[in-house]
Amino acid sequence: MKKLLFLSLLIIIALNINAQVSKADYERADTIYKFTNLVTNWQVSPNWINDSAVFWYSIKTEKGTEYKIVDAENPKIKPAFDQEKLCKLLNEENGSELKPYQLKISKLKFDEDLKSVDFVHDGYNWKYNISKNKIEKLRKVRAEKERRHWGIADDEDHGRPVDSPDGNWTAYIKEYNLYIKNNESEKEYQLSFDGAPANYYSAYINWSPDSKKIAVNKYQMNKKRFIKFMESSPDSQLQPILKEVEYLKPGDVLPIRRPSLFDIESKLKIEINTEPFEHQFSLYKIKWWPDSEAFTFEFNQRGHQLFQVVEVNATSGETKILVEDKSETFIDYSSKHYRYDLNDTKEIIWMSERDGWNHIYLIDANTGKVKNQITKGNWVVRGVDSIDEENRTIYFEAGGLNPEEDPYNVHYCKINFDGSNLVDLTPEQQNHSAKLSHNKQFLVDTYSTPTTPPTSVLRSGVDGTILLELAKADISELVKAGWKMPEVFVAKGRDDSTNIYGNIYYPSNFDPNKKYPVVEYIYAGPHSAFVSKNFTPNHWNFSGLAELGFIIVQIDGMGTSLRSKAFHDVCFQNIKDAGFPDRIKWMKEAAKTRSFMDISRVGIYGGSAGGQSSTAALLFHPEFYDVAVSSCGCHDNRMDKIWWNEQFMGYPIGKHYAENSNIENAAKLQGNLMLIVGELDDNVDPASTMQLADALIKANKDFELVVLPGAKHTLGGTYGERKRRDFFVKHLLNGSTPNWNK
Repeated sequence: MKKLLFLSLLIIIALNINAQVSKADYERADTIYKFTNLVTNWQVSPNWINDSAVFWYSIKTEKGTEYKIVDAENPKIKPAFDQEKLCKLLNEENGSELKPYQLKISKLKFDEDLKSVDFVHDGYNWKYNISKNKIEKLRKVRAEKERRHWGIADDEDHGRPVDSPDGNWTAYIKEYNLYIKNNESEKEYQLSFDGAPANYYSAYINWSPDSKKIAVNKYQMNKKRFIKFMESSPDSQLQPILKEVEYLKPGDVLPIRRPSLFDIESKLKIEINTEPFEHQFSLYKIKWWPDSEAFTFEFNQRGHQLFQVVEVNATSGETKILVEDKSETFIDYSSKHYRYDLNDTKEIIWMSERDGWNHIYLIDANTGKVKNQITKGNWVVRGVDSIDEENRTIYFEAGGLNPEEDPYNVHYCKINFDGSNLVDLTPEQQNHSAKLSHNKQFLVDTYSTPTTPPTSVLRSGVDGTILLELAKADISELVKAGWKMPEVFVAKGRDDSTNIYGNIYYPSNFDPNKKYPVVEYIYAGPHSAFVSKNFTPNHWNFSGLAELGFIIVQIDGMGTSLRSKAFHDVCFQNIKDAGFPDRIKWMKEAAKTRSFMDISRVGIYGGSAGGQSSTAALLFHPEFYDVAVSSCGCHDNRMDKIWWNEQFMGYPIGKHYAENSNIENAAKLQGNLMLIVGELDDNVDPASTMQLADALIKANKDFELVVLPGAKHTLGGTYGERKRRDFFVKHLLNGSTPNWNK
C-alpha cells in the first residue's frame, strides 16, 4: 500500500514539474511574428482612380513591394510606373541608397491621365511625372492632428454663420439666440428670445432648400463628468501631471435637444411639440426634404428600446413618425443602423432587426408604411455598400446567406429595391473583402479562410464573373519555416442546436502526443464578433504565447453580434454571461477528439471587454477556468462609457448592474488572477481595475497587479506581454520562467 502511494506521488510530481522555459524559448516565441514576411503575392487593396474603371494596388512579391495598375475594361496587369527609374531619381535627390522594391512611399494619387502620381516619402509630398521621368519635391507633410477623444461632447453655442441657399440671408447664434441678417441691407433680426447660457440655440443651423425656414435644436446642457488620472512619469518634467478627459458614464444626465422651427418671412417661431422626444439618448440628423415642405430628425430614446425617424411639417410644426423600431431588449443602433433617403421618390431605405434578422426595408416616406422588405431570410445584412438610385439596386454585404457555410463569412451581393434579383457577386464559400468601382461595373475581391490562402480577383459588378486573377498567395516559405495551420472547429452551443464557431491555434513545434494546457483569448463585446475568418500567418496577441507550449482557442459564443437577434439578445443586462456556457461546451467537445488538449488546465485572457470577461471566468466559472490575465478591464459597467454600457445593460441603472459586476463579486475569486492596467487609460476608467484590486484585498484574495506607467488602453504592450506569458507558464505549465533581472 505504501509503495502504491509512493508511486502515485511520483507520478503527480512528474506531471507537475516541467523543464524551465528559457529566454531562448521566449526569443523563439517572438520570431513567430516574422511569419507574415514569408507570405508573398497577397494583400491586394485596390484604389479606384476617380470615376474611372482604372485602379492601382501594391503587392508584396518575391522582389519586394510592387505597384500595379489595371484598366478593368481591358483587364491586364501592368506596372504602375518604372520603380527602378523612380528609385534612381529619389536616390539622386536625397543622396540615399534606396532599392527599387523596398521603396517606402505612401498615399499614392494618380492623375486622371495616369501620366503622373503624387506620393509621400521621407516626410515630404512628391510628384513623379511618369511620362517625362521627372520628380519634384513639393512640401513637407503636415503633422497629423491628434485625434479628438470620443468622449468630448460638442458645445453647440458657437460656430460659423450659415448662409441661406439663395445667399440672401445669414443665420448665426448671438447671446444664446438665433439671429438672421439680410445680406443686402445688413439689417439684423432676432428670431428667438428664450435662449440662455445652459439652454441655448445650437449653432448647427439648417436652412430649408427654399431659404424660407430654419430648423435648429434648442440645446439644454447637462453637467459634464470627467475621469482624472495621474501621469506618474512624464517625459517633459520630473513631477507628475494630473490629467482629465470628458467621459459620461451610465446613468449620467444627458443633454436634451429640442427641434425648433422658424419662418423667415414672418420672423416667427413655429411651435413643435417636442415632449414625446425628450427622454432621449440622442436626437440628431436634422435633414430637410428637397421640396422644403418638411424636415426629419432621428430620435434614439434612452434605453435604446425605441428608435424613430420623425418628420416635422414646415408649415404647421406637426410631427409624424416615418420609421419606428421597438425592442424589449435593445436596438443595436451603433453597428446596425443604416438610412438612405431617396429624395426623388420620397422613399427611405432602412435597416432593421424587426423580423429577428438584420435586413433592409423600403419605406414610403409619405405614409410611413413599409412598401416591401428588400432582403429577408435566416441570414443577416452585414452592411450596405452603395445605392444605385437610377437602377434601383442596392449593393450590400451578407453573412449566413448559404446555410451550409460559416455564417460569419462575408459575401458581396446586389438586389433590386423590390427584393427581386438577389445576386451573390462573390460565390466562393470563403470570407470576402471587396471594393466596388465608383460606376459599380466592377469589384476587386480578395477571399480566404483561416486555412485557405487568399486569392484576389477582378469581377464583374453585374454578375460576379471573374475577369482577371490579380494574385494568389504563396505560402510555401511559410510552411517550410514550420508554420502550423490553425483549425476551424464547430460545436453545438448551450441549446444543443445552435452552431458555435471558433479557431484552434497550435505552436509551430506541435506534438500530438503531448498534453497542452488550453488558453482562451476572449473578447465578447456584444457590438460585434471576433474570431478571425481570414487567412493570417500569425496573430499579434497569441501566436507567441502558443510557442511556449499552449493550445490557444478563440470562440464567438452567444451574446456576440452578427447572427440572429435572439443569438445577440443573450447579452442583454447579462454581460457577465459572455457566452461562457457555449465556450466551455465548445472546448469540452473539441477535447473529446483531441487528446492533446488538456482541459484540466485552462487559462483565459483578454483586454477591455475581454478584461472584464476573463476575470468573470474565475468568478463565475471556477470549475473550468484556472488562470486569468485581465488587461484594462471594465470590471463594473457603471464605471465605463455610457453609450456602450447603456446599449447592452439598459437604462435605468438597476440591480442587474451590480449582479454583473466583477467588483461586487470579487469574494468569489478562485484560481490565479493577474490584473494589468495602463495608468492613463482614457477608454476604460483605470479606477475600475483599482476598485477591483481593492475589493480583492478586502476579501483577502491573492492576485497580481501590474500598473503600466504612461500606458493608455492596452493589452499590456511588450512588458505586459512578457508578464502574461510568465503567469501562464508558472500556473499552467508549472514551469519556471527566466530570471529577467540576471
